[in-house]
Amino acid sequence: MTVGKAKAVTQKDGHDEFRFVAPCFDGVDEARIRDHLKRDHFFWLDLHDPGPDELARLREIFGFHPLALEDTEHFGQRPKLDDYGDYIFLVFYGAWRHGPDDQHLLREVHLFVSGQYLVTIHHDPLPVLDKQREQLDGRLLHSEQFLLYRVLDALVDSFFPLLADMDDEIDDLESAVLASPTDQQLQRLFSLKRQLVAMRKVISPQRDLFASSVDRISELEGFELDERDYFRDIYDHLIRISDLIDSYRDLLSGATDLYLSTVSNRQNDVMKQLTVIATIFLPLSFITGFFGQNFSYLVATLIRPAWTFWVLGVGSMVATCVGLLIFFRRKGWV
Repeated sequence: MTVGKAKAVTQKDGHDEFRFVAPCFDGVDEARIRDHLKRDHFFWLDLHDPGPDELARLREIFGFHPLALEDTEHFGQRPKLDDYGDYIFLVFYGAWRHGPDDQHLLREVHLFVSGQYLVTIHHDPLPVLDKQREQLDGRLLHSEQFLLYRVLDALVDSFFPLLADMDDEIDDLESAVLASPTDQQLQRLFSLKRQLVAMRKVISPQRDLFASSVDRISELEGFELDERDYFRDIYDHLIRISDLIDSYRDLLSGATDLYLSTVSNRQNDVMKQLTVIATIFLPLSFITGFFGQNFSYLVATLIRPAWTFWVLGVGSMVATCVGLLIFFRRKGWV
């Protein structure tokens, strides 16, 4: 029996089960932390943007490796799992949009996992972790694995709302492009594609990490993966997210092609209209040029009566325009 776990009897079957209450901290309370470590009582410490002094205190209290703390100080790491013997250092990503103009969606979280504690560190506020901390603090749990599962599952599931919003936005952009393509729509398509590429860069390693390295957690002293269905559920969610990202990238590529095709078709329509106008003015230019070149002969001989000017001069140009318009309409060009 692991020290710090309360023994309880279920009313359903009467079998003994190990249950415990895991306190959740959001600050470095050294006295309480050392007390829980001394009693080997599992707890969760969640820190938002700790400074160098707090990281130094973590190293003093927990004995974290300097390389792990260096990664935590600078962030910008790819998803990974490093085994330091008594604990595991895990870099994991969630997603959150703090405002409508927030284009940086990925939220990096560093986790120190052992049989005695779970320490999570993140630079950006993460409401999903705040919600989990409020729900789990003081709640009766049946294993340390369940708390770790809730934290990782909350981070993974945080991608789904953003992907759903992207799906709706892609549909709206496609409709808007068909109605009236603009440069702003094209820029938004490229922005969404960049966001999906960034998501894929973290989702794929996280999926592979769960497929190959999650068993290393079970090797930690006092930490047993007694219910692997939890982590298989996270792995399934990662596969779904990866598939959604690929699908939305295809949709964005299709929307980009649609934009380019629509713009090209509109340009063709404009060129066709300009060509029709130029074609109409071509014979008019010939007639006016002919009259201008033979002005003295025409004035002296052909158009001495006033009506001949209107019939031969203006009338020929009007007849030419009408004839060309009838011809273009029959061809379906106008």
